[in-house]
Amino acid sequence: MITKRIIPCLDVKDGKVVKGINFLGLKEVGDPASLAEEYYNQGADELVFLDITATHEHRDTMVHIIEEVAERVFMPFTVGGGIRTTDDIRRILRAGADKVSLNSAAVRNPQLLSDAAAMFGSQCVVLAVDGKLREDGSGWNVVISGGRIDTGKDAIEWIKEGVARGAGEILLTSMDADGTKQGFDIPFLKAVKNAVNVPVIASGGCGSPEHFAEVFSENAADAALAASIFHYGEYTVKEIKEYLRERGVSVRL
Repeated sequence: MITKRIIPCLDVKDGKVVKGINFLGLKEVGDPASLAEEYYNQGADELVFLDITATHEHRDTMVHIIEEVAERVFMPFTVGGGIRTTDDIRRILRAGADKVSLNSAAVRNPQLLSDAAAMFGSQCVVLAVDGKLREDGSGWNVVISGGRIDTGKDAIEWIKEGVARGAGEILLTSMDADGTKQGFDIPFLKAVKNAVNVPVIASGGCGSPEHFAEVFSENAADAALAASIFHYGEYTVKEIKEYLRERGVSVRL
């Protein structure tokens, strides 16, 4: 049985890890490399770093952070935010990241996904999608620029295109659930899981061990990502994994 992955997420702004609700009201919660090392020691399977206000001026800061993290932890980690070109991808992978997460830039220039997969391999390319339920409930739209712009693009169709272009994994964030701690968006995740044959990482809304158990028992994701539940010390990764193991979910302890 393939083990389910638990992935702490570190949203980085100006070199510090922050957390908000529905992408707003950001609070500083710590130093990226120190938190990364702590989660590594707790048994995290992977890490995700998102430079949430990335511009080219901040890129060097992120490269410095990646190098520091790569020296201190020995597990896969993904970096996203502000990546617009294959040169950006190369710089981030060279600094020590294992994968890159492409979001807004891929929507604006889908060829970037194709080029990235051809140059670096699909296993390095994560398509990150922030989705929001349409008001009429007919499906989900892709939202970009850190939750500020609704593209009107159908999320499921975009994810299918992204996988066809070579994305090896989907990082799916429900903007409706993000930061609410009310649970993952199971209907959205299932719709994506049924549409593509690459691993799906659930993101947005996790607030308890039960939420991890639910997303896996519903077979709605291959991995689950969370931030607040770990950053504020409510639970350790190890505690979540032990809880899941007791409920028959296959995890790496």
